[in-house]
Amino acid sequence: MIKFGKIVGFILVCTMCTNAWAQSNGSSSSYSRFGLGTLENQAQGFNKSMGGVGLGFRAGDRINTLNPASYSAIDSITILLDAGMTAGFGNMKQNGSSVNIYQCKLDYVNIGLRLYRNLGLSAGFMPYTTIGYDFSTSGKVANDPNTLQTITSIANYSGDGGLHQAYLGLGYKVFKGLSVGANASLIWGDYQHTVLQTYYSGSSTSTTYNGLNSIQGAEIRTWKLDLGLQYPFRLTKDDELTIGATASFGHKIKSDATMLRFTDEQTENISEDTVYNAFDLPYTYGIGATWKHKDKWIVGVDFKQEMWGNCCSPQMISVGGIPKFVSQTGSYKNRFIIAAGAQYTPDMFANRYWKRIQYRIGANYSSPYLKVNGVNGPKEYSLTAGFGLPIPFSKRSLGIKTMMNVGFEWLKRTPSVSNQITENYFMLNFGITFNEPWFMKYKIR
Repeated sequence: MIKFGKIVGFILVCTMCTNAWAQSNGSSSSYSRFGLGTLENQAQGFNKSMGGVGLGFRAGDRINTLNPASYSAIDSITILLDAGMTAGFGNMKQNGSSVNIYQCKLDYVNIGLRLYRNLGLSAGFMPYTTIGYDFSTSGKVANDPNTLQTITSIANYSGDGGLHQAYLGLGYKVFKGLSVGANASLIWGDYQHTVLQTYYSGSSTSTTYNGLNSIQGAEIRTWKLDLGLQYPFRLTKDDELTIGATASFGHKIKSDATMLRFTDEQTENISEDTVYNAFDLPYTYGIGATWKHKDKWIVGVDFKQEMWGNCCSPQMISVGGIPKFVSQTGSYKNRFIIAAGAQYTPDMFANRYWKRIQYRIGANYSSPYLKVNGVNGPKEYSLTAGFGLPIPFSKRSLGIKTMMNVGFEWLKRTPSVSNQITENYFMLNFGITFNEPWFMKYKIR
């Protein structure tokens, strides 16, 4: 009965997350207009509060998708069911103007279990990128030669969509110490970017002129393969250092992009261009280390490199004064990420509840992966903190590893030039990991 109740609870949490995801694409950033959108942090609830660190993290009671080699450590008598979501408040500023935004998004839904001795499995779903924005710009173009009044341009930009990722992963301990693993993923999704441009003369918008409007869209289907390894070193009786490394294969995405251009709503003024095999996924690699002291301290640091600079993207260029829709490099740049975090548990078997709580803190920095109008996009800085709350809250939770993860994150996107948008977000991460000895065999004497 207890197990059934927890399964029902997990399904309810997943339903809540899915409904939240259906109501919002998870992004309100104007920078999601470029590239494949805003890249998602694919950490789980526990390491989101630790700055997203995880390449060297290894534990039997967690699903660590950042390094599939960690699946080999999953406890043989448990099944892990995990789900999480994020709600946030944001503020965007540019040239003295400011606007507040709100968002809610699904972070992950996954499962983990031991298949065989030294062999663990995980499967699940998480967003890969998100796209969502709606803003407008205006500016003086010229003077009307007949009326000598100022001609002003108003451009409305809107976009929606994103990419989703479903994965299946295995982790295997090759021999005492060394573990290897792989995540095989299916990535799919679509997007639409719309630009509607209008010109008007004088102070009244009643005198308008047609502008060049465009709709760019694509349906993307591809795969992704991530490899990982981990090796723990016993430093002392109470201290262990685990080194982790990951790599992902870049490749050409065999999906097309289309550009629809028109000056009004009349179909005879519509032109359409198609670019075949318009996208790439980057090669990525990373290395990290995690130090564990008894059952109290866990401290980790990760370094990652994403080779976006070699990837193509669809874009409109001018060739001899004639607009042309092509796929080429130049819109991306290589992205570097550094993450660090720590977790402290006073006494996981103490009678007092506050001593069994896991206290977490972390920080993260990443360089931009895209260029905006020929210059580097925004850098990202974040500070995180959170708690792992054992469930149930009474003394019955001694030795039970089901955990509610609550985290807080401050994220800032800082532009490289003064006329770009500065973004600040304050986010609440919520997740729950069901983890109890469902496969334990009891003996009656």
